[in-house]
Amino acid sequence: MEITRANTPLLFALLLALVSGGFSLTFTFKNNCGYKVWPGTLTIHNKPQLSSTGFELASGASHSLDASAGWSGRLWARTHCSSTTGTFKCDTADCASGQISCNGAEPIQPVTLVEFETGSSDQKFYDIRLANGFNLPVSVTPKGGTGECKSVACSANVNSVCPSKLSVKGSAGSTIACKSACDAFKNAEYCCTGAYSSPDTCKPTKYSKIFKDQCPQAYSYAYDESTSPFTCTGANYLITFCP
Repeated sequence: MEITRANTPLLFALLLALVSGGFSLTFTFKNNCGYKVWPGTLTIHNKPQLSSTGFELASGASHSLDASAGWSGRLWARTHCSSTTGTFKCDTADCASGQISCNGAEPIQPVTLVEFETGSSDQKFYDIRLANGFNLPVSVTPKGGTGECKSVACSANVNSVCPSKLSVKGSAGSTIACKSACDAFKNAEYCCTGAYSSPDTCKPTKYSKIFKDQCPQAYSYAYDESTSPFTCTGANYLITFCP
């Protein structure tokens, strides 16, 4: 294979597969929204990124990505994206790379995050995180695997009940995303920092309860671990936007 800038991410993914003994995990992304979305992926712990860090997904379409058994990272979807100015940009969950590929960049809040963390013996801890806000509904469904392996979903449209102080408006004036209170107010109580930086002092607030009421299975603030995370070993995963 000729080494070019275009296939460098693929080479990193192949190298990762060789080091870890081969691909053994598949993420399938399904778009059930009535509009296009642009999923993004981020590998953490200084490991090589997946073969795709961002792509377009039409309404009703599916797309699969392979990863190593020990993969950890974050998955999300961007909305209201365009490249009319010559630079790719999204109104929600943009990763500010200027391209469809996120290239290792974090999404900009507010964003509905799906998180995966590897435990021992290929056990996966996974959750839906709304502590960074919300931009669209999502679900995670393990396929196969052993252990708990529960489906987890945030199926409600939190944007429809988002308070005006947290609301992100689109060009048509409707709410297209809902900020976390931390992002909106930069307050230690809402961000679980300073005097509020422990499970004993960081408690649910009237704002985090809005997210929790809509999506009981999701993280609504930093120490919200009463219902998350979930675990599974040896599974593939279906990530559905607008389930």
